[in-house]
Amino acid sequence: MAHWPHYRPLADIGLLVEFGDCIDEAVHRRIIAFDRAVQAASLPGVVETVPSYATLMIVYDPLLTDLDTLLAAVRPLAAAAGDTVTSPTEHSIPVCYDAECGPDLAATAEMLGLGTDAIIAAHLGGQYRVYMYGFAPGYAYLGGVPALLDLPRKPVPVRSRPVGSVMIAGGQCIVTTLPMPTGWWVIGRSPAAILRPEASRPFLFEPGDTVRFRRIARFDDA
Repeated sequence: MAHWPHYRPLADIGLLVEFGDCIDEAVHRRIIAFDRAVQAASLPGVVETVPSYATLMIVYDPLLTDLDTLLAAVRPLAAAAGDTVTSPTEHSIPVCYDAECGPDLAATAEMLGLGTDAIIAAHLGGQYRVYMYGFAPGYAYLGGVPALLDLPRKPVPVRSRPVGSVMIAGGQCIVTTLPMPTGWWVIGRSPAAILRPEASRPFLFEPGDTVRFRRIARFDDA
């Protein structure tokens, strides 16, 4: 990590600060620490910060600041950013693995040469971290899926999976917030409200939070 971070301008309204080029918990902890430092500094002209797997995007108002001024302010913050983030929030998310809730559970078990109980146990045993939001409102990308469950995406997406679908692919996990097609493997379903449009904080998770799944029986809307 000695040659990181990299700084890349995004048109005339943004700066992308790269701390790596892979999904790595230590890299992400450094991004979250840097993000908090930028927010605490209240830099003139900064409108928004957007953390992802290995980058932090800083959006700024070009009428209030410019790239050179922003770079001069954030370089020391990035250099000082450690990889320790205090008190991440841990969320306990219920999930039902019944066949109606996890339509791909049997297929994943067959592909991996395991029983469905082993797939469920592995998923419940994962230590998940919220890396970023993307693709759709409230879609939190969780790392920490056990290597045993590392599957590629499906070759052909499936139409309209319901809200709350718990799905895995590429070493990641998502709990869906909207009905839409997906090429990920749906192994369960959760009644947890990840997207809450009317709340002051519309997304349940913050990047850097941790997640544990717990098994429940089938619920009313499943």
